[in-house]
Amino acid sequence: MTGRNHRAPGSGRPRDLRELRDVVRSDGKVGGFDLPEGVFANGEDWHPATRRWWDSWRRSPQGVKMMTAPDWDYLLDTALLHHQMWQSGGKNSERAAEIRMRVAAFGATPADRARLRMEIEVPEDFPVGDRGSDNVASLDARRRRIPTAPGGPLPGKTTEAPPPF
Repeated sequence: MTGRNHRAPGSGRPRDLRELRDVVRSDGKVGGFDLPEGVFANGEDWHPATRRWWDSWRRSPQGVKMMTAPDWDYLLDTALLHHQMWQSGGKNSERAAEIRMRVAAFGATPADRARLRMEIEVPEDFPVGDRGSDNVASLDARRRRIPTAPGGPLPGKTTEAPPPF
């Protein structure tokens, strides 16, 4: 007997679109291309944060999805905005909103990936972060540099718990 909205198992569109996920796996390759040299008229080089940002996109599982030259050209334009934001020392922070919108299209954050119905399959041995980076502060080293008063906490600091109200 055939009824409305009846489908044979395994045919047609899934009943719940939330079940659809595009699983992206890293192929271990580096995508795209190196940042081009000689882009800036004054001879300056790409900001180190932009180089790191670009390389992380090239090595990311999302980089597997960027298969066409226009995808990488769009990201290169975004890298220019990223460079300008970092070069300005924060004076060009209005570019951050544009950068955020552009990288959202590639699934930069967990929220972006959820909206795109993209799921990243990360292998167990996937390196996270760059422990050797000079741009990352070590909290342990910072704690060692904080002066402590002999026999107790620093002035103005108490070891008592704050009042419960």
